[in-house]
Amino acid sequence: MLPREVISAGSLILRPPSRDDLGAIVRASSDAETARFLYLLPVPYTSKDAESYLESAERRWAEGGAEFSVVDAATGRYLGAVGLRDTGGHGAHEIGYRVAEWARGRGVATAATRAVSEWAFDKGVRRIELRAEVENLASLRVAYAAGYLQEGIERERRRTRDGRPADFVAFARLAADPGEAVPRYLPFLDAEGLSDGVVRLAPVSLADAPDFHRLLSAPSITRWMMAPPSTIESTERRCRYTGYWWLSGQRVELAVRDAATDAFAGHIQLAQIAPLIDQAMLGYSLLPAFRGKGFMSRAVRLLVDWAFANTALHRIVAGTDVTNKASQMVLERAGFRREAVHRELFPRPDGTRGDDVEWLLLRPQEG
Repeated sequence: MLPREVISAGSLILRPPSRDDLGAIVRASSDAETARFLYLLPVPYTSKDAESYLESAERRWAEGGAEFSVVDAATGRYLGAVGLRDTGGHGAHEIGYRVAEWARGRGVATAATRAVSEWAFDKGVRRIELRAEVENLASLRVAYAAGYLQEGIERERRRTRDGRPADFVAFARLAADPGEAVPRYLPFLDAEGLSDGVVRLAPVSLADAPDFHRLLSAPSITRWMMAPPSTIESTERRCRYTGYWWLSGQRVELAVRDAATDAFAGHIQLAQIAPLIDQAMLGYSLLPAFRGKGFMSRAVRLLVDWAFANTALHRIVAGTDVTNKASQMVLERAGFRREAVHRELFPRPDGTRGDDVEWLLLRPQEG
């Protein structure tokens, strides 16, 4: 049983919730962002719902967990909530949190999560689990910043408010873990993306799924692909993962857009990112209607220039089928050098295998 205590965490105070919080709880639980990721939260949220929450908080304490209101240490203003749920009496708990709209962007959730985690470990908790929907980038940031380590993906773990099955990222922190923030390897782009006035690169979004699927289904693209055929469902799922992949340092996925019209023209990515050797693999594809305009060479140059200026990447490699002369020309124009040939690497639909020509671009030497 965890003791009912007050935790001091710098500019925050964490205390058991009280009836004095009722009005603030209603206001904090009534914005669209909160409802988006807390599927069971009543909409609209009323005073009666806040009363029920206080009752559930009491049960949480009685069942071996904990529930705290997070308040400003200087003013006492309500900022959110954080709690622990006993997952079965084996020294493991699950943590959850929410932050009021007026308190976001101040690191409240990270500070509260870290404070409650360390308090619980001091009280004998062995393991704390944290789960965040794959599209909930704010919650994912909290997990990484609070020293939680990713353990896997739970596919279709829960249904969202609209009934869609959603994937969750599973994290945990052990009492013996150092609890240091997980460093970011890939910074996010500015809101405007990258542009040279002719093409613009911006993160792939769910709204791009129809065009992205059309691209991945084009015969001139599929002839070079080793992945299974794309479906609209698999493409939508890929779009939902874009932010998580970027935040976790696994992959950069960008839409190539016509800067004049903002039309979706193609896709470019950095994948197979290996921080230990500071290497990534470049991949790209372009809709037929936009070919012959130099779009992809521009896109490649924009992306690699950004990568060398903003990340620790030292090597960017790319592989092309030996017969894919158009792709090889794109790489040559972007400054890549032919480095090696891997014989019979690519399986082809007719059962034969094609040679892979590997290309390399190194970080420019300073000075």
